[in-house]
Amino acid sequence: DALPISKLTTDEEKLILDLINTNYDYYMAAAQDIQARVGPSTRSGTRLAEFANFEKQSQRILKLGSRLAKAHLESMDSFLASSKKSLTFLRVVALASLTLLVLAGGGLAVFVYGELIGPLRVKLVESQALAERQEKLASLGMLAAGVAHEIRNPLTAIKAWLFIQQKHLKRGTPEYTDAEVISNEISRLENLVKDVLLFARPSDPHLSTAPADEPLRQVQTLLQPQLAKNNIRLRLAEEPVPAQIRIDPQQIQQVLINLIQNAADSIGGNGEITLRARLDTKRLAERATEVVILEVTDSGKGMPPDVQKRLFDPFFTTKEGGTGLGLAIASRIVEKHGGALQYQTQVNHGTTFGIVLPRA
Repeated sequence: DALPISKLTTDEEKLILDLINTNYDYYMAAAQDIQARVGPSTRSGTRLAEFANFEKQSQRILKLGSRLAKAHLESMDSFLASSKKSLTFLRVVALASLTLLVLAGGGLAVFVYGELIGPLRVKLVESQALAERQEKLASLGMLAAGVAHEIRNPLTAIKAWLFIQQKHLKRGTPEYTDAEVISNEISRLENLVKDVLLFARPSDPHLSTAPADEPLRQVQTLLQPQLAKNNIRLRLAEEPVPAQIRIDPQQIQQVLINLIQNAADSIGGNGEITLRARLDTKRLAERATEVVILEVTDSGKGMPPDVQKRLFDPFFTTKEGGTGLGLAIASRIVEKHGGALQYQTQVNHGTTFGIVLPRA
């Protein structure tokens, strides 16, 4: 039987099948001719030459059948190769998809960690460190307040008795000079006790609204003549800042004076201190806030890393005769205003302190 056309996939197979169908008619005609020759009504002897046409047609049919089988096998091999190629491609696509899925999952995990878990972990560590620092400061403040009160009482008595004794001393005598030295040291101790009490229990600010650069203008007027004696120029950057801040003027002035005096000590002589107010956005109280930053920039020596680590620690100082409470008190005052005290420094390139305050 002939193969159905629908099962043949190549043009060569269809062409061979057409040839088989055509030659099959010739083959049947030759077979019927031979049958007629060897039938009962014919003569008993049939010559071999009379079978030549039938054999020829048979050989042609066999050759075409072999060609068709060969073409069909080639078609099947091509189909199998194509299927194998497609299967390989599908396997590669599946593997690539699985790899991409794994990478996407890993990327998602990295993204989630980087955007959510990482910041939360950092914030948790910062909060824990801040809580520990606040706890230490509170304990230190209570201790300092108790000690300061105990020192203040005998100091007051000593100062009163010294004042009485000085009335009986003549000016210019060694005894009077010694009494003045004692009086000066008592005054220094009183200032230290005052600073300790201020650090231990800073007073709440009495807030009022003021232009952003007003505190800078006030301290410039106050300190400029004093700094000029050491050839230090106190300059106010003329950059208009259309913003208001709610501050306790006396407390913020105290912070600015401390920062400017530290800058002057870093310079020593022949330098410049620049005061500037600028607008920015910072995170205060765990949220983005529009702020005003009051900056004090000096041309001094800058601070090495070991000093930066302990910069705001109470009683840490690099100045001879310093108490180490100036920056600690300044930081607590700014925190009472809902702000923060920040700094940038580079050795031999100066330092910039910034008082970050929320805009009114």
